[in-house]
Amino acid sequence: MASIIRPTLLRQTALAASTRQATTTAFSRQVFRPAVTKDVAYVAAFHASSRRNLLPPGPQVIKGTVNDPAPVPDPSPTHGSYHWTFERLVAVGLIPLTLAPFAGTSLNPGLDAILCSLLLVHSHVGFQSVLIDYIPNSRYPRARKAAMWLLRAATALAGVGLYEFETNDVGLTEAVRRIWKAQA
Repeated sequence: MASIIRPTLLRQTALAASTRQATTTAFSRQVFRPAVTKDVAYVAAFHASSRRNLLPPGPQVIKGTVNDPAPVPDPSPTHGSYHWTFERLVAVGLIPLTLAPFAGTSLNPGLDAILCSLLLVHSHVGFQSVLIDYIPNSRYPRARKAAMWLLRAATALAGVGLYEFETNDVGLTEAVRRIWKAQA
């Protein structure tokens, strides 16, 4: 209902503002009224564009009848509670790995490599969960597959970048330490 009324109210409000007899000069009324009426047409057309969706709705297909049970997926050790437990272990493992380099004074390349790899896995699993939640495979199978491959490519690129930064530069923890202690 609001989408039906909104363009009409917008036109009325803008036209009322443009035709209001305020204490303005004749020159400003001649300049203001055509500009507002032209803009009203553009704004009203934009707000009335609900008939043309930016993203068309997915296919509206019902498989089976209302009384059919929901399909139960096959059990897999990489999904479900094992997957959830793995995500939580990685997240909890990041806490001491994040604090350890800054508590001590020595740099350990092994600790730095483990931190980088866990950050990479944590980010990948998090973005993968977002894609699984917001791009349903039943409606958009090709978009989901493309998004997953894009995520894998981005993760590989970030992994190569972290590897190069660890081996050819100062490393992640030393870079953060230098930024933290930098003088303004």
